[in-house]
Amino acid sequence: MSAMSLFWLPQTQWFSVALVLMFGIGALELLALLFGQSMADALEQVLPEPDLNPHSEVAVDEDSSLARLFSWLRFGEVPVLMLLVLWLCCFGLTGLLLQWGIFQLSQVLLPGWLAVLLVLPATLPQLRLTGGWLARLLPKDETTAVSQDDLLGRVAILTLGNARSGYSAEARVMDQHGYLHYIRVEPDDQSELQQGSAVLLLSYAHGRYLACKAPESLSPSEQKEVKP
Repeated sequence: MSAMSLFWLPQTQWFSVALVLMFGIGALELLALLFGQSMADALEQVLPEPDLNPHSEVAVDEDSSLARLFSWLRFGEVPVLMLLVLWLCCFGLTGLLLQWGIFQLSQVLLPGWLAVLLVLPATLPQLRLTGGWLARLLPKDETTAVSQDDLLGRVAILTLGNARSGYSAEARVMDQHGYLHYIRVEPDDQSELQQGSAVLLLSYAHGRYLACKAPESLSPSEQKEVKP
């Protein structure tokens, strides 16, 4: 059986479609780049930013497990569109190679649904491995990029409203590069944090930071840099 005939058989159609989609996405991305656009950048802006902080003290078990899985699969290290292309490539090639190997041994092909079930788990470690290689090749802006965890331990100023348990308020914080960020803050206990007060960021989960009143022992410079 030739490679081309294997490509279009019903037992391999899911893998063939995956490879066609992979090349189609690549072609569209190249076309977008010719016009000064990027599908990858557009997708990153549309998708909500996942909470990839599995060690947060307030994270529930389900969220923590999902965050660990996303982190293990290189989400946050590699753009989502690139991870999708890598997965399509791994899924398509692994499936075709599996069916080709089975045919060489037994002269029969596995049912398409069974081949898909066998290949899907195998694509996860492949995605992690290839995503890791790609992450090392991608340029990194290490001077200005910050994550949610980078702001932990810094002092913020509540700028709009009082914060209490279940009701977040807006706060302003400066990162290590001197850039200001506007964030949502809740107290880590049942106390109320007053507008204009300095708070210490303790943890991040579900789109807001948990904080406490900034201790008096913090140096004045740490508080001055974040005051409005």
